[in-house]
Amino acid sequence: MKIEPRQVEAFLKKPNPVVRGVVVYGNDDGLVAERATLLAKTVCPDLKDPFRVVDIAGDALKADPARLADEFSAMSLMGGRRVIRVRPAAEESVTALHNLVEAGAGDALIVLEAGNLTPRSQLRALAETEACLAALPCYMDTTEALEGLVESSARAAGLSVEADALDWIVERLGGDRGQTRSEIDKLLLYKADDGSKAVTLDDAIAVLGDTAAVGIDNVIAATFDGELTTLDRALDRVFAEGGNPVQLVRSLQRHVDQLHLVASHAKGGNIEGAMFKARGLPRGGPVRQRFERHVRTWPLPRLSHALSEILKAEIECKSTALPDETIARRLCLRFAQAAKTAREAQARR
Repeated sequence: MKIEPRQVEAFLKKPNPVVRGVVVYGNDDGLVAERATLLAKTVCPDLKDPFRVVDIAGDALKADPARLADEFSAMSLMGGRRVIRVRPAAEESVTALHNLVEAGAGDALIVLEAGNLTPRSQLRALAETEACLAALPCYMDTTEALEGLVESSARAAGLSVEADALDWIVERLGGDRGQTRSEIDKLLLYKADDGSKAVTLDDAIAVLGDTAAVGIDNVIAATFDGELTTLDRALDRVFAEGGNPVQLVRSLQRHVDQLHLVASHAKGGNIEGAMFKARGLPRGGPVRQRFERHVRTWPLPRLSHALSEILKAEIECKSTALPDETIARRLCLRFAQAAKTAREAQARR
């Protein structure tokens, strides 16, 4: 079965009891890990319990495809339901998952943590179509989701977040749930002992102003504006500060996804109307103006090609001997050159 976005929170709190295995997948590694952990804890709150929690490397299932079915049927020595965690999981887990579907009685929950599976993935297709399996997608947070995460985390700490601070924070977070939570926790820790009850813009700038997320935002701006010199400096800064090339590639994907959403709905060139209807987009100021400029520079065919190039780059980062930084830098420079050419053509009209 496929878990729809509106069903995710309820499923994470109480998974359907008929489900034997859950494939948690998507382009946000932090969110995949977070949701897989929440699922596992519905079975066993202590994930260090050696009698009720089993960890399996995904590639081990290729040599032993019967193992998932065996683990599902096995009983805990100390009693209680068991959870089997498979990470990282990929296409080599398909046969093992088939065997799990066909297994007899059992009471374990199998949680598989996968990467960004395409609709053509056999692992994803199996999890979506079998009644005793579930596919749980984890994609990068929208602006609306990030706002909710920041505000709920602040409320739990007895704090509120001022509106301008919230806008500033959200513009600089996203791309990876794990990093997002880390930055929010850092901000709340900073506020813990100062006696005030509200997170201000000054607080946010003081804590998050020099994060890698800000640098990545600058890279994205320069890339899609076609500013080659600015891009080169922004990339140097991101990588000098330890920026993750895969995170950068996925941030590019998120931006292209947003541009594609608006461009596909901007009938008759009505970009403002398309942005008004869409969710999770910049709400105002220079960031929104920049986004509108990118929509005008990047038509749908070019965005579709960009998505294809981003997917190839991510695969290269994970499967070739080329340095991740080189792959990400080359991708940004190709996009920036395309944007520069397009803007020069627009200026000549």
